[in-house]
Amino acid sequence: MNRRIILGAAAAAAPMALAAPALAQANPEVRWRFQSSFPRNLDVLFGTAERIASRVAALTDNRFRISVFPAGEIVPGLQVLDAVQAGTIEAGHTASYWYIGKEPGFAFFTCMPFGLNTRQLTAWLRHGGGNQLGDQLFADYSIQAFPAGDTGAQMGGWFRNEIRSQQDVQGLKFRISGLAGQVFQRMGAAPTLIAPADIYPALERGTIDATEFTGPHDDERLGFFRVARFYYAPGWFEPAARLHMMTNKRAYDALPDAYKAAIQVACAEADSEMTSRYDHLNPIALRRLVAAGAQLRFFPREMMQAAWTANEALMADLAGQNPRFRTLWDSYRPYRNELFQWFRVSENSYDNFAFPAAAAAAR
Repeated sequence: MNRRIILGAAAAAAPMALAAPALAQANPEVRWRFQSSFPRNLDVLFGTAERIASRVAALTDNRFRISVFPAGEIVPGLQVLDAVQAGTIEAGHTASYWYIGKEPGFAFFTCMPFGLNTRQLTAWLRHGGGNQLGDQLFADYSIQAFPAGDTGAQMGGWFRNEIRSQQDVQGLKFRISGLAGQVFQRMGAAPTLIAPADIYPALERGTIDATEFTGPHDDERLGFFRVARFYYAPGWFEPAARLHMMTNKRAYDALPDAYKAAIQVACAEADSEMTSRYDHLNPIALRRLVAAGAQLRFFPREMMQAAWTANEALMADLAGQNPRFRTLWDSYRPYRNELFQWFRVSENSYDNFAFPAAAAAAR
């Protein structure tokens, strides 16, 4: 064989031999554990974590693989933030308002009673400084968090007995999340927080009188209509409900830039996909629930007004007691009020005509 051909082939192969280890070094094999706060049977909530993991794998040629676990498989569902902070798991999919016992400001990044709806919350987070304020808060817990799904406006919950007036709230044992529990407490109720998997047994045994969760699709799967037939709207305490992929900051910072980008892309896609899935599934589930005997009701205006007053007082108290909460409230509140005025002109004026008109035409 010609010696020049042999040498030429060896020279051509050398860059490839050098490139392969360099490529592997730039795109290392990474394995993460990612736990949801939700049980596997909640296909949209738990499924969102699965979709994030699948998308990250696809964007990284399957070199960054994230194993997804349901609530309780590694840690209890309401301890996901703690596990991420400690590095027990690299990431978790959860709602920040479940951790207001650590810091009441966490509520802003899931939802606020009488607060921004899903579109409005997205605007505040992305363009009103919300994400920057969130980064500062999460960093104190060694976490880098990314918005990753929103349920949209939720229902007001399932009640064993009707709520005809503010008096019916007195002594009500109500499973409820976030700062809304403190609002109901000021109205005379006895709020409690229970992990999703434990709600039905508590309602069935009478440990609680009522529960809120998300909306018809999930509520049907959890079977609440079997033990509490009055289904209330609106969920004024959850006009949106933003979830986050919380990552351990040290683990996240150690990732190659391409893998960080993959997480960001996957979470951004999940952020809109979850809302569209619920908008598709909830009306279908609500029809089934009503057909199965659920009694659809709306909270009395008197009770709603009492809740608004209690919430305004709570916000003022928390802002006076907690400097970080005040900083967040001073950003959030004027942004909310400005968007509310715009939506009154645009969205609300349309909704108030078109929705009743369509209902009348369908009769």
